[in-house]
Amino acid sequence: MTSTAAGVVVVGGGQAGFSVVSTLRASGYDGPVTVFAAEPHLPYQRPPLSKKAHVEADGIRVELVPETFYRERDIELRIGDAVVALDTAAATVVTRAGEHFSYGHLVLATGARNRPLPVPGADLAGVHALRSFDDALTIGRALATVRTVVVVGGGFIGLELARVARARGADVTVVELADRLLSRAVSAQLEARLRERHERAGVRILTGTAVQALQGSGRVERVATSQGVLPADLVVYGIGAVPRDELAREAGLAVQDGVVVDEQLRSVSDPRVSAVGDCARHPHPHADGLVRLESVQNAIDQGALVGRRIAAGSPAPYESLPWFWSDQGDVKLQIVGLRSASDEVRLVPGDSPERLAAYAFRDDRLVAVETLNWPAEHLAARRLLERGTPVSNGDLAGTTLGALARARRAVEVRT
Repeated sequence: MTSTAAGVVVVGGGQAGFSVVSTLRASGYDGPVTVFAAEPHLPYQRPPLSKKAHVEADGIRVELVPETFYRERDIELRIGDAVVALDTAAATVVTRAGEHFSYGHLVLATGARNRPLPVPGADLAGVHALRSFDDALTIGRALATVRTVVVVGGGFIGLELARVARARGADVTVVELADRLLSRAVSAQLEARLRERHERAGVRILTGTAVQALQGSGRVERVATSQGVLPADLVVYGIGAVPRDELAREAGLAVQDGVVVDEQLRSVSDPRVSAVGDCARHPHPHADGLVRLESVQNAIDQGALVGRRIAAGSPAPYESLPWFWSDQGDVKLQIVGLRSASDEVRLVPGDSPERLAAYAFRDDRLVAVETLNWPAEHLAARRLLERGTPVSNGDLAGTTLGALARARRAVEVRT
């Protein structure tokens, strides 16, 4: 057990920051721990915001833990208190109120912000992005009365919101600039099937379409696109996220679309500073070069790794297998591994029409798996990829990962 005299300061009250402080205490760290959470809420889960908060806008509970969790573990949680500057030479952070706090180790868990919609009319009433709990409440209340919704962006958040709006009776159109949905996250083979399911549910999808302007008299009424004008009572956009790395940049730390860290998630500029979650750019054995991952799994695992390192002084590289999920109406999309554009992809149907998997191979070795409504196959893929078990295209000829795993276990038992 180690303790830093000035303690640990965590900037950011999201999932990654929570993972750091909870792991610190669970690992025996007994020094001061302070968390600066800029939002006026207890640290909360973000995934439900685009999946449930619009259905239960006033009743959903998304706090990670009750306030007593922090008090019982002597964690100072400063809600609504933003850090506006850091001085790495003096090892201090400065709050909006002008207070200075010293740190023995600083963890940046500042997350990401929505990329702004760069078109005329983006400031009209009825135009919203989704990032915070307050955003979710605003959108949820709007969905109670609007009839036509335009979702700008065909990524995870956009598709989740589109299905929520459709379930609440709105006419929904998704407008995506790229030539297909989820172009960076999902293979073209699986995307075609995913699109079919959304269109079957009544969501209109326009790909290869640019938003040119939002129009209306004080409030949005129309969306002008490269394929015509769409009526809109509500516009929600999700066109990517930008890491909140300005504190690091202004302090002179290395930044490159995120805070650049080493394999142990320490800043390459200052070993007293770590970065975790959406704001960290890091090496990873499953990626070619540095990567920035936006997922709950990544935030939890990175926070835990840094918490253990600080508490126990036991350095370890970050090697967690990346996995992701998205609930889009009646479609559960799950992804494990990191696919590249040059990988060979093969679609495999499940034992029902709703189940589908896409296997991605690189140099004839399985590197990633995407599934629709097939959790068992996703879990089989995670187990095999986490173990580093080699699986070739030939191994999966006429079978599935789940069946292959069961067959291999049976052989192990016999031998």
